[in-house]
Amino acid sequence: MDRISQLAINEEGFVFDPLTGESFTVNQTGLLILKGLKEGKTEEEIVEEIVENFEVSKDEAERDLTDFIEKLRSYRLI
Repeated sequence: MDRISQLAINEEGFVFDPLTGESFTVNQTGLLILKGLKEGKTEEEIVEEIVENFEVSKDEAERDLTDFIEKLRSYRLI
């Protein structure tokens, strides 16, 4: 099963992984990305949401998403 779907996430950016007992916090961009991934949104849909919610360029939103996904991979969450 996908570990992202099992994460508990609150509105303040606190994230809990019930499989490992680890917790961490994310900023508002990370929160939007995690929620999008949990909901099964495509990367393009998430990029569009970042642009709309944070008034950044599409290029910057794509970089933010790529960097965040790489961080999730390093923690073996995806």
